[in-house]
Amino acid sequence: MAQTSSCLKLRVGHRRISVLFICLGVFALFTLFFALPGAVPTGPSLSKSLADHKFSLPKYTDKLNPFRPASHKPPAQKNSQYGGSSWYSNWNWRSPFSSSTTMDDTRSLLPPLKDRTPIYCYYDTTIERDAATKEADSALLLTWRRAWWAQGFKPIILSSVEAMNNPLYHVMQGAEMNPTLKKDVMRWLAWDNMGGGLLVDYKLFPMGSRQDHLLSFLRRGEFPELTRWEDLGGALFVGPQPKIAKVMAEALQNRQKKSAKDLISAVPSDSFRVDPSHEAIAYYDRKTVEKVYPKIAEGNSANRAQSLQSLNVLINYHLHNTWQDLFSQGIAVLKPFPAHTTTLIEPAMELAKRLATCHDSPIPASCPPNLPKCTPCVSSYPMKISTAARYQNITEIYTIGTVPHPYTLRILDAFRSDIDVAYIRRETERDHWLYRVFQELLGTGITASARVVTFKDIVAAEHETSHSLWLTEEEGAPLQDADWWFGFAVPSNVTDDGKSETPVPGPERRPKPIHDPADGPIPQDDELSREPELLAKARTIGKSKLEGDVRLREAIEAWNLADTEAWRFARAFLARSRGERHQWEKEESKYAGGAGRDIGDERRNRPTRWKDDEKLG
Repeated sequence: MAQTSSCLKLRVGHRRISVLFICLGVFALFTLFFALPGAVPTGPSLSKSLADHKFSLPKYTDKLNPFRPASHKPPAQKNSQYGGSSWYSNWNWRSPFSSSTTMDDTRSLLPPLKDRTPIYCYYDTTIERDAATKEADSALLLTWRRAWWAQGFKPIILSSVEAMNNPLYHVMQGAEMNPTLKKDVMRWLAWDNMGGGLLVDYKLFPMGSRQDHLLSFLRRGEFPELTRWEDLGGALFVGPQPKIAKVMAEALQNRQKKSAKDLISAVPSDSFRVDPSHEAIAYYDRKTVEKVYPKIAEGNSANRAQSLQSLNVLINYHLHNTWQDLFSQGIAVLKPFPAHTTTLIEPAMELAKRLATCHDSPIPASCPPNLPKCTPCVSSYPMKISTAARYQNITEIYTIGTVPHPYTLRILDAFRSDIDVAYIRRETERDHWLYRVFQELLGTGITASARVVTFKDIVAAEHETSHSLWLTEEEGAPLQDADWWFGFAVPSNVTDDGKSETPVPGPERRPKPIHDPADGPIPQDDELSREPELLAKARTIGKSKLEGDVRLREAIEAWNLADTEAWRFARAFLARSRGERHQWEKEESKYAGGAGRDIGDERRNRPTRWKDDEKLG
C-alpha cells in the first residue's frame, strides 16, 4: 500500500508541473499577440524608435575586427604620390579593393615599404687621380650601387669626410703606423661614424639568387657579432658599433702597428667571428683578377683607367649572365588576349629581348669568381622567350606582364573605337583579364576578388618580386628603370649613329619570341597596322576630361572592379618603387657632389655619377 501511495503522489506531481508549463505558454502567447502590438509605435515613429535602439547597442563586432572599413579617409602619408599615382601603405594591403580602406577610388593600398639595410663602402678621396681614372671609378661605383640596390639594400659611399668626424681620428693622427694600415683604419673610422652595420669593398658584388641565405641574412640588418668571411680578407664585415670601436681601439694601442698592413692583422684573431660560407658573393680584388682574368690585369700598370673600364664591363656581363642562369626556362611575356594586343605588350617584349641578349664582355664565356661552373651566354643559343597566355608559378621562368586599363583592353579586344556602355554590359565579361591570366593557376571557380588578391601577392610579395615584373600600358618603354630593377646594365639598342654603351647583336641574331598556337591566333599584318591607332585612341580617352569620356571610363571601371584594382595596384607599386629610388638618389647626390661639405678640396676627387645618364663633374 505504501508503494502504491508513493506512485500516486509522483503522478500527481508530474501533472501539476505539466499544467504549470501550459499556463506559462498560454500567458506568453497572450502577451505576444495582444500586449506587444500596442506598445510598438506605427508610422514614422517606428523607424526613429528602431534607429534609437540600434545606436544604443554597443558595437562589439567592430571592436573585434581590426580591418573594419574606416569611417574617414586616412590622412596622406609622406612621399605617397609619384608620377600621377597615389597610395596608402597599410598592413591590410591584401584587401581585395583598396577603396574599402582608403575611402578613395584613386588611391591604391600598398604594403608598408620595408626599410632597406644600409650597405657602406669606402672610397678614398685623398688619392690624386686623373680624369679618366675618376670616370672609370665612377662607373664602377655606379655598377656597385645598382647591383646592391636591386638586392634590396641601401648603398652608401663613405669617404675621408666621415672618418674625420670620428673622435678617434685625432688619436690615429698622432700614432705611428704602417701607411696601408692607416688607410684601412680610415675606412673603419668612417664606418664607425655611421653606427656600424654592413661594410664592403666596392669591388664586392652580390652574384646569386635574392633568396640566398647569406644575402637574406645581410638584408635583415641584425648583426650582434663582429663578423668577417673566410678568404674575403677585408672585403666584407658586419657588426655593431660598440664592438667596432673596441677593435679600433685595440688596433691603435697595438705596439706592432708599424708592421701590420691591415686592421685584421693588428688585432687578436678572436676579435672576429669568421664565417666560411659566401657562395652568392663575388669579389674582384687584384689577386682574383690577376689569377682568373689576366687579360684585364695586363693593363693595370700601363693604363689603370682602361683596366677599370674593362673590369666594369666584365662585372656587368657576369651579373647579367647570373640572372639568365637563374631563369633557365626563359622569359614569359604574358599575352592573355593574343588577337589584338601585340602593340600593347611591345614594351614588355622589347625588354624581354634585351634581357635575353648576351651582354658585351671583354672575356666572352667567362664566369664569376664565385660561380666557376656557370653556363655562359652564347649568342647562337639565347634565352627562350614565349608569349604565354596564362601565368605559371615556375621559379625558373621570369614573367613580364602588361596590366591594361579595362577601357584599353575593351577597345583592343573589340577591335573598334566606338564602344559604349551598352556594348560593355551586353557583350563583355566582367574582370576577364584577371580570369584569363590566372585561369591555369587558380582554375575557373574562383571569385574576382580572390583573383585580385592573388595578383597583389605576386606583384608585391618579397619572394615574387624577383621572379616577375608588372607594367601598365601608359608606362611606355620600361627601360628607364630596368637597370635598377635587375641590378645590371640591360643591353640597349644601337642608336642611329651606330653607337651604344652596351651593343647587342643585329636583329637576325636577337632572340625571337615563341608563340604556342594553343595560346591563341597570331594577328595578320593588316590587323597589326590598326593596333597603334586603337591604342592611341584608348590612351587619349584615358586622359580626357570631357564629361562623356569620363562617364564612359567610370562605367567600364565599375563593370570591371577587379581588373581596375589590379591596374591601379601595379601602377602605384611601380611608381612608389621609382619614387623611392629617386628620393634616395636626391639625398645621396649632395654627398657625392660635395654639397654641404666643409672639408676644403676634399670633394674634388669624389665620384659624382649617381645616375646612368650623368657624367663625372
